[in-house]
Amino acid sequence: MTTPGFSADRPLRVGVVGVGWAGQQHLDRYLARPDVEIVGIAGMEAEVLAALAAEHDIPLAVPDWQTLLEQGELDAISVAVPTFLHAPIAIAALDAGVHVLSEKPMARTAEEANAMVAAARRAGRVLQVAFNQRHRGDLAALAEQVASGALGRVYHARASWLRRAGIPTLGSWFTNREMAGGGPLIDLGVHVLDATLRIMGEPRVLTVSAVTHSELGPRGLGGSGSDKQAVGSAYEVEDFATVLLRLEGGASITLESSWATHRPSGDEIALTLYGTDGGADVSVVDYALTPGRYFGTAPDGEADLELEPLQSGGHAQVVDEFLDAIADPASWAEHDGSLGASRTRIIDAAYRSAEAGTEVKLDDDARAPLGHEQEVGA
Repeated sequence: MTTPGFSADRPLRVGVVGVGWAGQQHLDRYLARPDVEIVGIAGMEAEVLAALAAEHDIPLAVPDWQTLLEQGELDAISVAVPTFLHAPIAIAALDAGVHVLSEKPMARTAEEANAMVAAARRAGRVLQVAFNQRHRGDLAALAEQVASGALGRVYHARASWLRRAGIPTLGSWFTNREMAGGGPLIDLGVHVLDATLRIMGEPRVLTVSAVTHSELGPRGLGGSGSDKQAVGSAYEVEDFATVLLRLEGGASITLESSWATHRPSGDEIALTLYGTDGGADVSVVDYALTPGRYFGTAPDGEADLELEPLQSGGHAQVVDEFLDAIADPASWAEHDGSLGASRTRIIDAAYRSAEAGTEVKLDDDARAPLGHEQEVGA
């Protein structure tokens, strides 16, 4: 059904499932690549589906992902749909020999993520997860300082993504526990978790302790006014979460995420790093590229620097790295989704910690991911 990697005589045949904002980000980058042919798209939004197919001359536009897989003769597929569909679509595609790029969060639970990794290994195909925020230029400037040794050993990081009123439509699939897997922790927190662990050099997480709160959403407060698919759900997830991660070697991370809380307006992504030889931080409001700061060891502040953002990649870089992995068959085994599964494992443990009111040791977790191999770009 598929041809391994890129072919000299034809472009890679790609399909996209999901025609919302994320799916269109994937689609736009694929369309910009001369080595890719978009052969089909699938989505429930009939008008959007038809408009995209007409605008880009896409031959196959169907409402269900099964038809796209059956009729598309695909080499690769992007999955940008509600979280509860990530695992079934990815596993079916991988079993059909199709490479998969899944939107974050990878899955609702560690079990689902592990099943996706197992499918990638079974099929010998690439499985990647779209962590687009890791490619922000301001976060990359902090990563550059860490990599240069300017901070020494980073012993603590404080990461957050906070909103005042940003619940993605009250009553949508986002607020349904079964469909979404959770609230802002799995939706926003996983982004800053991924970026922080990447910047710190992928330290091993030993324990997770979390508390979640649901104070505004159940009262009908904190909605963003966006127009996500309504399913008539009650508010079943948290609207604020705080997590403490203990890392191998003694370092730590605190992570906060909120969809709705009493704080300044807007989206704020923030990361602070404390190191033995220096510190660094950045606070991004409403996604604008923002200079970071480096704090040197001089007590008078003379060693402090402003860190200009580097070039941002976003979803374009995510898609390019996915295609680069497919183009190198010798590397496919290294890109089996294990890194994404490790992120899901931590989020899963955080929810179980919050429910039980106790710390969770990841080493003792029988549902640990199958491996720690890093995905491309890690």
